[in-house]
Amino acid sequence: MFDHYQEVSGEPVDEAERLDRALGDRDWTVPAPGSVASRFRAPSGDLAVVSLGDPTHPRVVLVPGVSGSKEDFVLMLPVLAKAGYFVQSFDLAGQYESGRAGPPRGKRYDYDLFVNDLVAFLDDGGPAHVLGYSFAGTVAKLVLVRRPDLVLSLTLLATPPEPGNGFRGVRGLGPYTFLAGGRIGAALMIWGIRTNKNHVPPQRLEFVRMRFDHTSRRSIEDIIRLMKRAPDVRDQVAATPVPKLVAVGSHDLWPTDLHAEFARRIGARLVVYPTGHSPCETAPHQLARDMIALFEGAG
Repeated sequence: MFDHYQEVSGEPVDEAERLDRALGDRDWTVPAPGSVASRFRAPSGDLAVVSLGDPTHPRVVLVPGVSGSKEDFVLMLPVLAKAGYFVQSFDLAGQYESGRAGPPRGKRYDYDLFVNDLVAFLDDGGPAHVLGYSFAGTVAKLVLVRRPDLVLSLTLLATPPEPGNGFRGVRGLGPYTFLAGGRIGAALMIWGIRTNKNHVPPQRLEFVRMRFDHTSRRSIEDIIRLMKRAPDVRDQVAATPVPKLVAVGSHDLWPTDLHAEFARRIGARLVVYPTGHSPCETAPHQLARDMIALFEGAG
């Protein structure tokens, strides 16, 4: 979704931060070297998948959010695979190369559709360390509550921190978001991305614009509606014993204090990077570093 590219001053604290500061623009259609593309037959239809690493190694599944895709994690896959993990990501139903997947005619994309797809994907390959990005963080929470046996650890990346209308806490516009339904909300989001209100580099902008050509507009509208009625499973998530991480940018859509309260409520560690809504793109080495520490804590 949205991001904010920020200049950072001072000496980097470690190699991960140094590598992130050195990142430049890239062709986001080019996969990580050695990665394998495939299709997975999910309940909603065929989903586009990318995998990297040894399938016998511990599994990590990275789930992108609305208007996103598996390519959002292309910089993280090699880092996690090199650390000894088998890493996979897939486009959500209706998004990019999974654009044809979705509900039966006359039905809407709903939470059960996305939860059932993720459960099927995890069931097929075995339990995994799961990251849910933005909207997919809510999906990942629901999977953890329904099928805790499939989730080894949970990372929530820039996930809406409040239940109900998840947009109500958004900086600036939050109090007015109740006025916009799915269609208007989707139109505003797409307009903001297409017109580069996030000030992303040229090749990134070219990619996200192209991605809309393959994404179901109806899926975006339905997901915006879902994000305005997010179920409250904070207590159930807190009750699960798996290690949890809340990872956000200091310039995220939601203020850091809301993320901090959310992390406290579910018993998660909070990490904050000097970036916006997409640390997987702008701080991938630091995010991978903190996830690996989480995995090691899962024992």
